[in-house]
Amino acid sequence: MIRFDNSYARLPGRMFARGTPDTVPAPELIALNRPLAERLGLDVDWLAGPEGLAMLSGNAMPPGAAPLAQAYAGHQFGGFVPQLGDGRAMLLGEVVAPDGARFDVQLKGSGRTPFSRMGDGKAWLGPVLREYLVSEFMAAMDVPTTRGLAAVATGETIYRETPLPGAILTRIAASHIRVGTYQFFAVRGDTEALRALTDHVIARHYPDADGPLGLLNAVIAAQARTITHWMALGFIHGVMNTDNMAISGETIDYGPCAFMDAFHPETVFSSIDRNGRYAWINQPQIAVWNLAQFATCLIPLMGDQDAAIEAATRAVHSFPAVYEAEWLARFAAKLGIATPVEADRASAERLLVIMAEAGADFTRTFAGLADGTARSEFADPSRFDAFAADWRARVPAPDLALMARANPRRIPRNHRIEAAIAAAREGNLAPFHDLYAAVTRPREDRPEWDDFAAAPAPAERVRATYCGT
Repeated sequence: MIRFDNSYARLPGRMFARGTPDTVPAPELIALNRPLAERLGLDVDWLAGPEGLAMLSGNAMPPGAAPLAQAYAGHQFGGFVPQLGDGRAMLLGEVVAPDGARFDVQLKGSGRTPFSRMGDGKAWLGPVLREYLVSEFMAAMDVPTTRGLAAVATGETIYRETPLPGAILTRIAASHIRVGTYQFFAVRGDTEALRALTDHVIARHYPDADGPLGLLNAVIAAQARTITHWMALGFIHGVMNTDNMAISGETIDYGPCAFMDAFHPETVFSSIDRNGRYAWINQPQIAVWNLAQFATCLIPLMGDQDAAIEAATRAVHSFPAVYEAEWLARFAAKLGIATPVEADRASAERLLVIMAEAGADFTRTFAGLADGTARSEFADPSRFDAFAADWRARVPAPDLALMARANPRRIPRNHRIEAAIAAAREGNLAPFHDLYAAVTRPREDRPEWDDFAAAPAPAERVRATYCGT
């Protein structure tokens, strides 16, 4: 059994639409995240049994569940859409873990809601497996993130360009409240709802925050930490719309996301990001842009409007300094520097420049700094040799334990994810489970996982990723 305590469902009803997930014909458990279930204090045996599968597939709701679709708006590639909302997801409720932390339990791909517009509200197998793999890698690397509790095949056929097998992801989040959630009420001039939402968020995520301005500063700091994690892993979110930025600071909505193989700062994978708005190098600037939209929503709650605008502007302008400090600490750790100084920033940036010029593999280069194999990632290693000489002069004894924590040996490489999805479509889940095992232990150096650390051959390279909606 699962015990729900649904605080969001107790907020004003205009913040969501109640509903019921669609039933599915032949649910089958693909994956169950037992360590996460234990973290949440859930009964793993119950989840793996018939009643648990019924909940994870949307076929039956246990007592205490209060299924709802959350309302939100959002800027999508810079254009504002006043109503979006959960079009293919339902928040079943919230659970309180043994340590007192509160988490959302959401089904993603569970059918139509009042926010579905013309969509069917369903998910097909590919995006479910991709999000499960990538989010669990991120959790293993200590990146703030939503997580996958379970993946279930539904026995349905989902129609996109072609018929595809249906699936549902059970997603766990500190909450699913987004910048776009605030925008939904701000654009309607609903100050009462903004105030109720802000009180809820402060109590749930930032209890030390002093009012709306304190909340803004806390979210700025949380986002700076998260984005620097992304940058240090070569991760590209792909759709950093305001409806995909979580107030909690967690990485959310793994759609056309990807990790770089060969490094270049302007790398884009998302098929819908035709102008590179959300390229790797642009992610910090987009975070600032999104936070400015959040700040705008809070201004009506901050008293005198002129003073509020000045304070909110000052807070948003603080992001670069917070981000740069986090960036320096994270990239210095990748170089084995426990206590960086400002000059170390130039060293890290110098390495990135020569990596981009050589098309060196991002993950393998940084992982190879510790064991001496980084040089082999450069067809002409002379510039790397010059960098390495200066680096070792600065750090004659790099902190190898720090480097091991900061530099994964394996990432969920795009070609490996695509291969696992292709096999799963044919009924073979072994590649998915093998990849999952390897990327959820990303720092371990194990010979049986060497193939997962390899860069793709030219014919294996994935150049575009898709939302899957």
